[in-house]
Amino acid sequence: MPQCLSVLAVLLLVSVPNHALAQWTQFRGPNGSGVGASTGYPVEFSPVKNVLWKAAIPFGRSSPVVAGRHVFVSASQGDQLITIAFDRATGQQLWQREIVRERRQQLYKSNDPASPTPVADERGVVVFFPDFGLVAYDVKGTEAWRHPMGPFRNFYGMASSPIASGDRVILVCDQQAGSFVVALDRATGQVAWKTDRRENTIGWATPIVFRPAAGPEQLVVLGSTRVDSYDLSSGRPRWWFPVGSNGGLGTPVTSGEAVFVSTIASSEPWMSEFGAALAKYDRDANAVVSADEFKTDELAEHFGWIDANSDGAMDRAEWNAAREMGVGEFGAVAIRPGNGTGRLEATAFQWRFQKNLPFVAAPLVYQDVFYMVRDGGVITSLDAATGKLLKEGRSRDALGEYYASPIAADGKVYLSSGEGKITVLSAGAQWEVLGVNDLGDEIHATPALSDGRIYVRTKGMLYAFGTP
Repeated sequence: MPQCLSVLAVLLLVSVPNHALAQWTQFRGPNGSGVGASTGYPVEFSPVKNVLWKAAIPFGRSSPVVAGRHVFVSASQGDQLITIAFDRATGQQLWQREIVRERRQQLYKSNDPASPTPVADERGVVVFFPDFGLVAYDVKGTEAWRHPMGPFRNFYGMASSPIASGDRVILVCDQQAGSFVVALDRATGQVAWKTDRRENTIGWATPIVFRPAAGPEQLVVLGSTRVDSYDLSSGRPRWWFPVGSNGGLGTPVTSGEAVFVSTIASSEPWMSEFGAALAKYDRDANAVVSADEFKTDELAEHFGWIDANSDGAMDRAEWNAAREMGVGEFGAVAIRPGNGTGRLEATAFQWRFQKNLPFVAAPLVYQDVFYMVRDGGVITSLDAATGKLLKEGRSRDALGEYYASPIAADGKVYLSSGEGKITVLSAGAQWEVLGVNDLGDEIHATPALSDGRIYVRTKGMLYAFGTP
């Protein structure tokens, strides 16, 4: 009998999932890194292969998150702003909650009312809906608190996701005017601190926490024209450096004492000096460019981005503000800010790489290799310490656009294209494509990795893939 009990104990230890490894509680998992700790992730999967469970869900571009036994997603249908909890092991829907939005902000076509990813922990989940604000539910779906916010002024809509650190929930709200970052008490939703971001306009990047060996914990935010650091406990600004980003997207990443960001190349070709713009568009010679005058341009649908005050005309100040977002140093950058304050000195910059840059997808640092994927399935790996190019190539069976950010675990890197194809790489300086999995539906959300399972949200489904 004792021997049987010993065997049973071993079997139980093997079969019970390690919940510490199973957490993927925010956008891109632990501290936004995109890196999971557990093993056993599959290389091959599809709607009919290695499916542990699947569930039809309403549309939303937010990513799934995992905390304890729960998988949480947000979505919207009409005026309903929806939060859903699933059992992580079985896929059973545990609860669904709706909030009726009181306003309907006009959104650019590539955004939606549920773009921001929830943040979760052992207490439940906190969800940000730009048409409402923040709402917190406990693990049983009981509303714990709400913090109304907005309306926001962002032509393309809001997309930055909340994160949690200690007893705080933190959210960056970058917009055409009045940008800020705010920290709320996780238990009550009360504001702990709020800091204006006057130097930043529209942006969509999710912040990360930087923990240097010396000095306080910091919040690092990629913005429209600069990267900023704030004291995590108080929100006081610490250091910053300028970037040309065309609006911050994705998220920074950190590894050891280094912080990495990736921004797209300088401004669009049509963003010339304002005088040239007037000569091209200003037919009535009134020193502004109206929506009607701009409507023949191939980028006319972006008029509202430049027209910051929404008065139907672009003046010199608005034009130059939009142009400034794409002017300046860009690229994939590694910095070591140390315990610096103010504008960082040039000595803080370790390397810069200005080729094959993604627009939406964030970079990934995994096992000392820096990865990027851009539209067309172009994959680039660099030495994370030096910025030296290690390999560039292509996933030839997944050539579409890339909105989801790379993730990695178990010696594998997963790259999800907008057309629904997930490329699996063997991680390393000389990575190789192990396979491409076609899910047959659009993917805008970044998958979650947890305890050997990949949770993938497509346009209409939530999948849990794994090896049975």
